[in-house]
Amino acid sequence: MTDTAEVKTSPMETQSALPPEETERLTTEIIAALKTVFDPEIPADIYELGLIYKVDIKDDRSVDVAMTLTTPNCPAAGELPTMVENAVASVPGVGVVSVNVVWEPMWSPERMSDEARLVLNMW
Repeated sequence: MTDTAEVKTSPMETQSALPPEETERLTTEIIAALKTVFDPEIPADIYELGLIYKVDIKDDRSVDVAMTLTTPNCPAAGELPTMVENAVASVPGVGVVSVNVVWEPMWSPERMSDEARLVLNMW
């Protein structure tokens, strides 16, 4: 992906109440969960499409996700955030999940990974 989603812990990136190996496990499993969510109209997962902008794993294990959609008029706008919330919440050890849809920066095809480009034949 040209711009990968930022994954961090709070309140300070360098100091977390979670052990580093637990933060790494949660990060890996959250990304894997996000890769199971597909826009119903696009045969690529939302992570590889570059729709996930930020995942913030907090000390209390709550997770904030900042995501966007391909367009403000996306037909899946009502269901995708809930799908993301459910996917992240399914990861063992994750607490409350909050998904926020943002429009800045605006999504563009440049955010897609090479994997998504291959699936969508967008070379």
